[in-house]
Amino acid sequence: MKGFIIGAVMATLSFTAQADEPNSAHDGAEWQIWAYSSAAPAPLGSNATVLGLDGSVLREGSNGWTCMVGNPRPAPAGGWSSAHAAMPVCTDEVGMKWMSDFMAGKDPDIERDAFMWMLHGDVGEDNTTAGVLDISDATDPSQWIESGPHLMLLPKDPASLDGMSDDFNTGAPYVMFPGTPGAHVMIPTDGYYEYQDPR
Repeated sequence: MKGFIIGAVMATLSFTAQADEPNSAHDGAEWQIWAYSSAAPAPLGSNATVLGLDGSVLREGSNGWTCMVGNPRPAPAGGWSSAHAAMPVCTDEVGMKWMSDFMAGKDPDIERDAFMWMLHGDVGEDNTTAGVLDISDATDPSQWIESGPHLMLLPKDPASLDGMSDDFNTGAPYVMFPGTPGAHVMIPTDGYYEYQDPR
C-alpha cells in the first residue's frame, strides 16, 4: 500500500512539473513549445494549443487554452533569447479576444472575465500607460515594472477595478493601466520581483 501511495504521488508530481528547457534553436518548434506552454502551470500548459512566432499552430491542444508570444516587440533573428524575453502568455478563448482587441488598439469587449498566465514574466512596461515599451519613454520612470511570474485577471467591466490600488511594490494584486479600457489585475506569484526589487 505504501508503495502504491508513493507511486501515485510521484505520478502526480511528474504530471504537474514543467519540462526542462530543451537545448534547441529558439526559433524552432521544440523550444517554442516549451517556452510558451510553460508560461502556465503544467496541467494547463501541457494540454494547450501553442502558436509559433508566425502565428502558425505548433501543437494542437485539447483544453481550449492557447499559449503564444506576448512580447509586442519584433522578434530578433533566431527567435527570442529567453522565455522571459518572449513574454509568453497562456489564456482561453475569451482572453484571446481581450488580447486581440487590446493589441489592435480597441477597447476589449469580452463576454466574461478571463485569466491569463505569464509565468516567465515580461521585460517591462509602464504600469499606467499602455504601449510604452521603453523606460526612456515613460513619463514617470518610477511606474516602470519588469515583472516576474504572475497571473492576470482580465475583467469584462474594467470600471469594476476603480478604486483598486495600482501600487506594484507591495506584493499584493494591483491594477495595471488603471482608469483605462485596458485595465486589468496583476497577481504576483513566487519570484515576481526577480527582475525588479520593490521600491
